[in-house]
Amino acid sequence: MQSNSRSSPRLTGIVSIALASAVLISSCRTAWHLARSVRLARKSRPFSTLPPAPAASLLIVGDSTGVGTGASAPQYSLAGQIARVYPNLRILNLAQDGARFADIADQLIGTRRFDLILILGGGNDVIRMTGSAALGSDIERAIARACARSSHVIVMPAGNVGNAPLFYPPLNWLLRHRSRTLHHAAAHCAQAHGAVFVDLYRERTNDPFARHPERMNASDLLHPNDAGYAYWFAELERQAQISQRIATVAVTTLQVAARGIRSIRPGRDQTAS
Repeated sequence: MQSNSRSSPRLTGIVSIALASAVLISSCRTAWHLARSVRLARKSRPFSTLPPAPAASLLIVGDSTGVGTGASAPQYSLAGQIARVYPNLRILNLAQDGARFADIADQLIGTRRFDLILILGGGNDVIRMTGSAALGSDIERAIARACARSSHVIVMPAGNVGNAPLFYPPLNWLLRHRSRTLHHAAAHCAQAHGAVFVDLYRERTNDPFARHPERMNASDLLHPNDAGYAYWFAELERQAQISQRIATVAVTTLQVAARGIRSIRPGRDQTAS
């Protein structure tokens, strides 16, 4: 019995050392990939485009996912993929790496109107532990400002951050809970303002980013890669019918322009000249 009593503390110590070592290794690995994420962010540039005769306008605001961090080139970011399918769409991209929803709300200060506004963000609020009350208020302010500048607002928060291969237990458990809170708050605010909500939250067993990490994630194991942004674009089309919305506003723009031309009386331009 004495031998067992002496070996029990020894075993407990060994287990404690093993757990501490595992946590240390996991923390070092996470820190290394976060540093890689910072390097990817420094290389990324938000994709914008100004075609010669734009049929409609799109404002993109948000964080690094709006910038396109993780894509091999700007044209493979979400904004770039939208532009490839809709080449007559004017895109102004104000997204910034590291932005939280409070920063996204600041990106939306102004009065200039757009045919569509796409809000991409929330991942930094999840990782950097923005409080629930502050997060709800920031989301509310961002969506309200967007709706004041466009009749077509799409809110698309980051997916389940806790499923990112970068994170290990118990941190990933916490981040999954926080991601769920983010999506509930964003969905509620979007519905209250008449905005469209695109739901990218998936449980681990149904999340392609968790099931196929090498195929969907960038080298930092946090951001989407080209295939990941292609998946987001497919979800944007499936849930928000963005092609239909762009076509609708483009037709409206042409109709307004046509009415303006018809309203010019014959000889009026000559008189003015």
